[in-house]
Amino acid sequence: MFTLFSIDGGVCAPEGFFADGISCGLKPNGQKDLAFVYSDRLCDIRAIFTSNRFQAAPIVHFKKHAIETTNFVLINAKNANAMTGERGVEDIEMVLSHAKSIHKNIKNPAMSSTGVIGVPLPKAAIMQGVEAFDLNTKNPDTAAKAIMTTDRYEKQIAFEVKLENGETFRIGAMAKGAGMINPAMATMLCFITTDAAIPADEMAPMLRMCAETTFNAISVDGDTSTNDTVMLLANGASGIYEREAFAHALERVMHELALKIVADGEGASKCVSFHVSGASNKEEAMMAAKALTNSLLVKTALYGEDPNWGRIASTIGASGAECDPQKLTISFSNVKVYDKGVILFDVEQEKKAAAVMKKSAFSIHCDLGIADGEFTAYGCDLGHEYVKINADYRT
Repeated sequence: MFTLFSIDGGVCAPEGFFADGISCGLKPNGQKDLAFVYSDRLCDIRAIFTSNRFQAAPIVHFKKHAIETTNFVLINAKNANAMTGERGVEDIEMVLSHAKSIHKNIKNPAMSSTGVIGVPLPKAAIMQGVEAFDLNTKNPDTAAKAIMTTDRYEKQIAFEVKLENGETFRIGAMAKGAGMINPAMATMLCFITTDAAIPADEMAPMLRMCAETTFNAISVDGDTSTNDTVMLLANGASGIYEREAFAHALERVMHELALKIVADGEGASKCVSFHVSGASNKEEAMMAAKALTNSLLVKTALYGEDPNWGRIASTIGASGAECDPQKLTISFSNVKVYDKGVILFDVEQEKKAAAVMKKSAFSIHCDLGIADGEFTAYGCDLGHEYVKINADYRT
């Protein structure tokens, strides 16, 4: 048995972790744009990355050096350092080498970036910013703000986990993401810290397992970034670990941050869970659920608060999942509109379904009636603001 307690502190909540965000001139008007996460002891680190074949330079650098231990991660916004070739990796080497020369305690540093693709890293400004860091600072709020791009708000979370015997450990995280979200491991970054003494060989499998139903189950616009990154850093400072408790806490952290990203979708006003059940297997349920999160016609219907169940049915039929209109049921929350070939969408049911769609968060449930495969994916609406933001993203 174990209990989770929500606490403040984000990535700084676990023992021995520090973070801050500053402005180094990448964003206009003195906005925070450069952050770090630092541990006063060496951490085991594991990461999962975008499936985009054009992975950004920070990911290439991480893999090139096969980083498995570190105590410092540098994060910049406004510049993705993607599609920059060997120069992009060389720029990272220069920046991180400079960081180590300024801050002697840094070991095996890693870097993560987000922003515009195809522009060389402004390394001089970043190196100057690194010089201003105080690694003894615990300021998770400014760190979370500094990694934002089109985000409307910062995304943080932290828990203290209390085991049955009274022992405790902590886990904290920060994330950014609002557009270009279709993780396939979004533009999303997530940094998770813990003082739990988790064995290094359990970190990667657990991270991948939790990602499947959290970050890999969300979509804002169906576009997969070149920079998507989720990092887990564990410094073992608490000396405490219990596998079931940690797995639960990690999944909870990732799930809540994933939903924050969907809710913050560029211009989004709806956060919708698409629950597909009755599929021939889990993979086909996932296929159908993700198709619903990515459908532009479904997204625009959500924006218009139009319970157009025909778009739901059409998307499922085109998803590639096994389905049969005589076995399918569709419900908006608890309002059933289609039941195994019978259309229930009369005037009264349409009013009820429309009322559901006026909510900021609700579910759409589709039972394929084939077998017992199920999966839940999360998406949002798409409207005028998304077009406005992305039409002039570089400016």
